[in-house]
Amino acid sequence: MARDVHVVSPDPQVAAAAVKKKTQPARSWILIDASGQSTTLDADKHAIMHRVQIHARDLRILDPLLSYPSTILGREGAIVLNLEHIKAIITSEEVLLRDPLDENIIPVVEELRRRLPPANVIPQGQGDRREYPSGQNEVEADEEDESPFEFRALEVALEAICSYLAARTAELESAAYPALDELTSKISSRNLDRVRKLKSAMTRLTARVQKVRDELEQLLDDDDDMADLYLSRKMAGASPVSGSGGANWFSASPTIGSKISKASRASVATVRGDENDVEELEMLIEAYFMQIDSTLNKLTTLREYIDDTEDYINIQVDDVEIEKLNKRNSFVLCMCPLIFAKFFQLDNHRNQLIQLELFLSSGTVCTSFYSLVTGMFGVNIPYTWNHNHGYMFKWVVMATGAICATFLILVMSYARSKGLVGS
Repeated sequence: MARDVHVVSPDPQVAAAAVKKKTQPARSWILIDASGQSTTLDADKHAIMHRVQIHARDLRILDPLLSYPSTILGREGAIVLNLEHIKAIITSEEVLLRDPLDENIIPVVEELRRRLPPANVIPQGQGDRREYPSGQNEVEADEEDESPFEFRALEVALEAICSYLAARTAELESAAYPALDELTSKISSRNLDRVRKLKSAMTRLTARVQKVRDELEQLLDDDDDMADLYLSRKMAGASPVSGSGGANWFSASPTIGSKISKASRASVATVRGDENDVEELEMLIEAYFMQIDSTLNKLTTLREYIDDTEDYINIQVDDVEIEKLNKRNSFVLCMCPLIFAKFFQLDNHRNQLIQLELFLSSGTVCTSFYSLVTGMFGVNIPYTWNHNHGYMFKWVVMATGAICATFLILVMSYARSKGLVGS
């Protein structure tokens, strides 16, 4: 049975998006080969991945739109390098640098052109240099420079990033120390804002230097990671193969035979010896680790100087506040004798009133006792004293009065002995 086929017209927006996606410009790269020749490439990520045989996740590390920390990764046939603005892929025969028009990348490209060519390659315009006899120039050149190609490229990148961060640190120091000294001599809003901006810049720069230092330190601590960076050694170890599938991508280069031969000679000491020997690379990385560590120490010293300045400023501010408070209360401090005299006079009056109150209270108690006795004898209760005992009246009155007076004297004496009543 024939099947009906319906043709659906494409959505104009989808079609426009597809055309726009196809017409997007490719990323700009610059390729520098072993002879120092550079070529600008406008290749997309798939072409770069196919050329250097790395995965998409490794290439994503070099994306400037993504925030990845400083990284040095060793892969089967390439070194993925992400150090600040230097984003490169190093193989055993070429270097790929991203964004070659960047003002920070141009000096790196010039340095790679100058240092990557072997000693037997005579650059244009330098024909007056000595020439080696046939068959001897390559051997003597290899004797002059035994470092593999990838190590020379890696050294250029490390030297460039260490010099760049050291220059930024020197610029920050030249601006920070005078600003801090000026702030200590004169505290003002302008100087405080200037130091605040410099401290923020120092914090950002310290974080960048710390990332590079941590990556180099991590690489030095792991011999396996350093062994992965020996691309020429791995190529020399795989050079006898002729028809293996693992070497198919080498055939893309017309000079692969000569490159393998040079790589074999460049790493002959390590290939014939221990394959895990990483002393050469360790010495290279350790040199730049010490340099970046020195830069970090300078930033740490600057941070301590800023902290000391902040402590000094805080002490000065506290002293100024205390001085203002003293001036504000100077009138009160001058009037203190008069105020204290007035308070003392008021205290005297209060004490006298308390003594009078104590005396009256004691007299009231005694009078109440006398009234109690009078009330008891005034009650109309029949008892034998009402008859033929009239003489008892005067004794009761005298005894009760004596008792009340004695009680009042005892209370006042006790109060005087305890200091409750003044002399």
